[in-house]
Amino acid sequence: MQLYCNSLTQIARLATREVKVGDLSLGNFNPIRLQTMTTTDTMNTLATVEQTIRCIEAGAELVRITAPSKFEAENLLNIKNELRKRGYSTPLIADIHFTPNAAEIAARIIEKVRVNPGNYVDKKKFEQIDYTDLEYAEEIDRIQERFTPLVKICKEYGTAMRIGTNHGSLSDRIMSRYGDTPMGMVESAMEFLRIARGESYHNIVLSMKSSNPQVMVQAYRLLIQQMVAEFGESYPLHLGVTEAGDGEDGRVKSAAGIGTLLEDGIGDTVRVSLTEDPEFEIPVCRDIVKRYAAIGKAAANNRIPAIEKPLYNPFNYSRRESFAVNNIGAKQVPVVVADLTKITAIKVDDLAAVGYQYNANTDKWNIADTAADYIFIGHQILNFELPGTLKVIAYPVAALEAKNAEKYFPIFDAAGFLESENPNPELNFVLLDCYSDQTEINDYTYLDEIANRKNVVLCLSSTNKQAMPAVRRMFLELNNRNIKNPVILITESNWNTADEHLIHFSTETGALFLDGFGDGICVGLSSAKYDTTLINNASGRNYLNNLSAEQFCNSTAFSILQATRTRISKTEYISCPSCGRTLFDLQETTAKIRSVTNHLKGVKIAIMGCIVNGPGEMADADFGYVGSGAGKITLYKSKEIMKKNIDSAIAVDELIQLLKDSGAWIEPA
Repeated sequence: MQLYCNSLTQIARLATREVKVGDLSLGNFNPIRLQTMTTTDTMNTLATVEQTIRCIEAGAELVRITAPSKFEAENLLNIKNELRKRGYSTPLIADIHFTPNAAEIAARIIEKVRVNPGNYVDKKKFEQIDYTDLEYAEEIDRIQERFTPLVKICKEYGTAMRIGTNHGSLSDRIMSRYGDTPMGMVESAMEFLRIARGESYHNIVLSMKSSNPQVMVQAYRLLIQQMVAEFGESYPLHLGVTEAGDGEDGRVKSAAGIGTLLEDGIGDTVRVSLTEDPEFEIPVCRDIVKRYAAIGKAAANNRIPAIEKPLYNPFNYSRRESFAVNNIGAKQVPVVVADLTKITAIKVDDLAAVGYQYNANTDKWNIADTAADYIFIGHQILNFELPGTLKVIAYPVAALEAKNAEKYFPIFDAAGFLESENPNPELNFVLLDCYSDQTEINDYTYLDEIANRKNVVLCLSSTNKQAMPAVRRMFLELNNRNIKNPVILITESNWNTADEHLIHFSTETGALFLDGFGDGICVGLSSAKYDTTLINNASGRNYLNNLSAEQFCNSTAFSILQATRTRISKTEYISCPSCGRTLFDLQETTAKIRSVTNHLKGVKIAIMGCIVNGPGEMADADFGYVGSGAGKITLYKSKEIMKKNIDSAIAVDELIQLLKDSGAWIEPA
């Protein structure tokens, strides 16, 4: 199997062509560039200029502006001139969807155009058509005829281009032959790339965006493999998870998808698509990218043994095979372990932070959908009765001395477990530091003594500076040795802000879950960074509502599992980041819909600002709320229109009625 990156064990950036966007160099080991997209009406020159300036001053190195028709494309000249007049030279990008003539106008004015191959020439009717090879070739000829003029203009004017595939807007032709798959996304872009190369035009960036990080990661990997196999080189890659949403969920989903690729040295420019003002996207981009500032062409020697061939398929999700130990492993959903060791004397009320609320009047526990499965308490012994579903991990002495010992399970390091005279006959947790920077022991011979014991769950973490590749390498070693014990992923953060912690956890554990590794998760703050409350985050958006550290970590763990589609515990919102095409207040509407539907566990609701981003880009949403005109909303069930052009004043109520009619509604508790 040809790899999609330089190494699975050493972070080293992938070599790509260098592309010029104005005076900005992108790819070819240049710094990873940060970008965002305006949300103003492009015909409102002053508002667009002012918002663009806010984005630039926040750190945007490229700013994208929607140009859905020739009028907006022509007005880009006024926007550009005003920015240059004010002393701003940041390259601008025109976002084109359906209108080739708008792209051709914009390409003569600004530094880069983005086209979506799924709808630039093709019209989607969501019809299944059986193309013969001849008919398919005729369709490609038609695309070449319509797309080549833009290529020639870009070549003449020195304009860069992004060929940006979206998972949810593949053409009927691609859907008919490849289906709604990562390979279909790749072929959609490759059709356009081949035409551009045929004109000797190479100033191209590509992207493979999806609201599903699993699909997004697989598509980028396949694209690299295809480009290298066909052309012997890779073009620069723009990374992003589309319609990620807002707040914690948007950041976690974006970091899991983007971070997974950056961990493999993939990516030349980044955009985080949040349903927030665009200037707030840039600090999140910066937090994701700064982890890789020191990564260059060659990887450092970090003591992780190389591996030539992975014993798993990185292009298709499949969960690692493991056996069950208690409620961990096999086909059971990953468990969440909450670290309470930094609370000096754990009380009943402290369990509320991890989903267990005790009602003294009824003497009953209220258990949330995001309630931790285990709590780690270290040396402590609790002096109160626990809810029936909750289990405890403690150090061996405390586990043995606890009164209700059937709920307590010990945690050891490897040597301690092998030397123990009293391991738990049912369940023991064994810690492994994977390919640490400090240790000289890299062969882990003791693994063979622990291997496949039916009462052992392995807990993998790493103090290696490249922790994710180190833990992944240990999974590959487990595969090599045919070790099937279930595994808990443990990640500690030593960063500073809430955004930084979210990105750290989402990248290092999310990347592993996206590759099918992991039967449980435990995230926590280092002692140096621990505080009782988390108030602010780097982007200035106080989405945490003063959560305690324990609440924050527990919520983050469940959000990572939700984002990687490995455990669904809450409603999922696929929400576009807004742009000049948006037909209603997206942030306010998203918050309103969330407030009345956030109890619908497992339901996926897409909230799209305009018809360009729906129904196609809703991808695998169950229900869609899409702007279809000024003050008008169209409701979808999957990709089928259910109610058209509803007044926005009653549209949320109509969405609730649609959920009820479809059997997806339950009354809130």
